[in-house]
Amino acid sequence: MEYRTEHDSMGEVRVECDKYWGAQTQRSFENFKIGSEKIPMEMIYAITMVKKACAVVNNKLNPGKMTKEKTAAIVSACDEILDGRLDAHFPLSVWQTGSGTQTNMNVNEVIANRGNEIAGEKILHPNDDVNMSQSSNDVFPSAIHMSFVLAVENNLLEKITELAKTFNRLEQENRNIIKIGRTHLMDATPVLFSQEISGWRSMVEKSKDMLVCALGFLRQLAIGGTATGTGVCSPIGFGKHVCVELSKIAGTHFEESDNKFYSLTSKDAIVFAHGALNALASDLWKIANDIRLLASGPRCGLGEITIPANEPGSSIMPGKVNPTQCESVTMVALQVQANNAAISMAASQGNFELNVFMPVIAYDCLNSIKLLSDVIRSFDKNCVSGIKANSFKMQENLENSLMLVTSLSPQIGYENAAKVAKYAYDNNVTLKEACIKLNILDDIQFDKIVRPENMVHGY
Repeated sequence: MEYRTEHDSMGEVRVECDKYWGAQTQRSFENFKIGSEKIPMEMIYAITMVKKACAVVNNKLNPGKMTKEKTAAIVSACDEILDGRLDAHFPLSVWQTGSGTQTNMNVNEVIANRGNEIAGEKILHPNDDVNMSQSSNDVFPSAIHMSFVLAVENNLLEKITELAKTFNRLEQENRNIIKIGRTHLMDATPVLFSQEISGWRSMVEKSKDMLVCALGFLRQLAIGGTATGTGVCSPIGFGKHVCVELSKIAGTHFEESDNKFYSLTSKDAIVFAHGALNALASDLWKIANDIRLLASGPRCGLGEITIPANEPGSSIMPGKVNPTQCESVTMVALQVQANNAAISMAASQGNFELNVFMPVIAYDCLNSIKLLSDVIRSFDKNCVSGIKANSFKMQENLENSLMLVTSLSPQIGYENAAKVAKYAYDNNVTLKEACIKLNILDDIQFDKIVRPENMVHGY
């Protein structure tokens, strides 16, 4: 392996010749060999967008220092990163400095070295040029916000929408099927299967609405605050101009934070937005549990629906098929909820002018978005889209339920209805037989009153 010598303010460091990073990246790479979690590429791309926008704005506001040649070299190097051509040059661990400074410098160094190569001469310095008018302290939180917004808009929202469409189709297909409802895991009054499905559909739709609402707070960026929020070493209005450029580059709206002191130290917008992911995860967990319970059996469970049999379910029991997609959803939901706890605790550590848990916040946020996007797609394709109602079993359970007695309450009173239900249960007879035996109603009166199709809506 051939090496070259790079230097920073602390001295010289050897770096492999085929790597574009410099001395500060190398020091971090050597000093933080912790775990296998790397700064996500979504963060690298977001930081790169910031660098590209800042170069353009610096050229407009200070063309004597950020020349056209320097700007062109930075922009070209940034475009290569954003095209995914330089992914191998960002090796740093999540478990580094809490400000993300080392990753900010990793991006600065790669852009500088590749930009110099593109220019054919050494015109770029990672700090003086690529990091001009910036600090890790405003770049990294801006990138967290951007990467969250872009990951949600470019991936997760589409998956949620598709799942809602699948539930809507299932509603239409099952709009005439009546089944027994359940509360507290016990028999309750009847519902239409389509009504039950509509609850699932609304869960994911409402979660999507909450998430879109939360993105509004993340569109406000810390850029322009530099080290402590004062904007020292940056031109007046720098953040506003950068956000205009970033909106063009990213293809979605971003704006300057109205208080940089807040934006550097507080991570409440991220907590709020991840809370929407947490709500989505909770709803998905509940839906997955409903589906696997309704599909339990096939002969000794509820068995009211069937779900696709995707793979063998047991290494010892032939013919067994398990609700594996549902189990995957619940594990992802658990991980998202764990991420939510970590992010909430990390956000509470904004001591004085800076939060120093930002790499783990970024990692956990993007991990949650990626997991939710993937599992929703898989759940939709491999489970939900193939749900079929077992109308025979639903009808059987409906007819056996004692909770049809609820429709008698307005006619015979709550206490008499309870007496009928108890007699039917104790003597293992139908509700009709109990009414006749107790001389409360005859069979004609019973059949006129107890009609499940009239119990799936109000009077």
